[in-house]
Amino acid sequence: MARGFASNYRIVLVAAAVVAAFAGIALRLVHLHVIDRERLTSFVEKVRRQIVVEPARRGDILDARGKFLATSRSQISLGVDPQVLRPEDESKWPELARLLGLRPSDLETIFRTKVRPASAAPTIGESGGPIDLDPVEAEPDGGRRIRWVKLSDAVEEETYERIVKLGVRGVYAPPRVFTRAYPSNDLAAHVVGFVNDEGVPVQGIERWADFYLRGQDGWRESEKDGKRQELAQFRVREVPATRGYDVVLSIDSVIQHKVEEELARVVAASKPEKATIIVSDARTGFLLALANWPTFNLNEYRSIPATEIRRLRNIAVADVLEPGSTFKIVPAAGALQEGLVSPRDSFDCSLERVEYKGRMRDLPREDHRFSHPLTLSEIISHSSNKGAAQLGMLLQEKRLHDYSRAFGFGEPTGLAPIYPEAGGLFAHYSKWSGSDITRIPMGHTVAATPLQIHYAMGVIASGGELLRPQVVREIRDAQGETVYRFAPVTRRRVISDTTAKTMTTMLARVTVQGEGTAPVAAIPGYEIAGKTGTTQKLINGRYSSQHHIASFVGFFPASRPELVISVIVDDGHGPNGGTGYGAAVAAPSFKRIAEQLIQYLDIKPGGAALARPLFALEGGRP
Repeated sequence: MARGFASNYRIVLVAAAVVAAFAGIALRLVHLHVIDRERLTSFVEKVRRQIVVEPARRGDILDARGKFLATSRSQISLGVDPQVLRPEDESKWPELARLLGLRPSDLETIFRTKVRPASAAPTIGESGGPIDLDPVEAEPDGGRRIRWVKLSDAVEEETYERIVKLGVRGVYAPPRVFTRAYPSNDLAAHVVGFVNDEGVPVQGIERWADFYLRGQDGWRESEKDGKRQELAQFRVREVPATRGYDVVLSIDSVIQHKVEEELARVVAASKPEKATIIVSDARTGFLLALANWPTFNLNEYRSIPATEIRRLRNIAVADVLEPGSTFKIVPAAGALQEGLVSPRDSFDCSLERVEYKGRMRDLPREDHRFSHPLTLSEIISHSSNKGAAQLGMLLQEKRLHDYSRAFGFGEPTGLAPIYPEAGGLFAHYSKWSGSDITRIPMGHTVAATPLQIHYAMGVIASGGELLRPQVVREIRDAQGETVYRFAPVTRRRVISDTTAKTMTTMLARVTVQGEGTAPVAAIPGYEIAGKTGTTQKLINGRYSSQHHIASFVGFFPASRPELVISVIVDDGHGPNGGTGYGAAVAAPSFKRIAEQLIQYLDIKPGGAALARPLFALEGGRP
């Protein structure tokens, strides 16, 4: 009789299959947990473990009086994971609600709502908008466990720091992203510079001081879930971000604003190709204002058309021009320093040619003819080209070259924070042509930046020293403590204090009515020393009588200089469309700026002792 389906053979076969299946599973488990454990564990850790970078807040750029020129703004988005809240933190909830501007009852509702029903509508916040709920884990009844609720997306920095100190577990903010903002828009744009959308500092202080400003990013190590969201309860290590240092400039926003207003007036009146105004402390060399036209809004640099990209260029340090008659201070000071002349010595400025080293040399043309010999002081006050040429020939090539270099021509000023700086053009005397000895003293065949011209005049104002232009005063930490303070720097002594005072006395006559070329720059009760400059521009390799660079560079009070001011206008037009001479275009701007700064800085008039010895010394024409 048959024994049925359950034969011994079949039982053994089924048993063997079951044993083989379990053996395969066992082998697979051994492979996963023993043989290949390290590789798989590292893979899991790479998937779950994450390093979250917390960007550092970039430091601020402040003016000399603490006004923000550049700052960083962050919109901190604060949220909570209701699943990890601790009962012992409930006493802190009312204070947290107060800091967030929420009603305690609303905050408690959010904190105690740990599951969102599958059919529930979005929760409506007090402002009328939906609260950002992010359910990530399903419950058996179809609901979802809430792992993130946004409490606020605009928490201020100070408020966030106080919330962190509360220490409510589960309340945290995703990594912040800081954006750079410039509260004063285009004020001192070429000095401050900007940070682009990629976080790269492009120019100005932003670029030069990036080492101090950028800070140190923080980080934290934690785990993430299947939706790649952080599980705050699994944070392992955390290093807080370190805020960047603040940089305090010597620029005074009030002075800068006054200068930029005057620059706008110059542009509207004379319609130049470009223009620059510089103001510095005569005693220290620190810049108080530096403005260029054209300029741009730091917050809108992205909108500058490609055809107007030149607006980003800091022409005060990047562009070169012939200094013209402002250069005459170099041969005059050099000749005085060498003892070759005195203020009473006179020169025949009616000559067309003079003999120099056995050859006749043509003297440059004058804008005005002089019927009598001019003293050294009159050469300066009347801006005589022929007189300057004769001073150059007294010095001869080597000494003229050396004094020009000593005044800073032909080399960068050292103002690194601003912009890639041009060194100007000033050839070694061995390469001069036969006419250069008569043309260089009047500021031709020389190319200099506006900043070089400004600090050359600063040599006279400082008592004979060439100062290094500086714009950064201090580096401060987040607590406002000074980390480093920049001190005035003297690059070298150029002339003696006595020679500088003699030059000052002669430059003061430039603004005297009937004596000098710029009486329009005079301010009643104040001693103004300075020099006009008007030079023809080189157009296609030739000097043009229709295009000029006008300038006035001066300082005051002359007997104890406090401020040096330069106004340089490239291709401007004079009143009624006439020639844009320095006296007509630049000197009036100097006066308007000086008058405003006298009131703002409470500058007292200098003594009249300076001008009196001058007239006594010269006693009129010899």
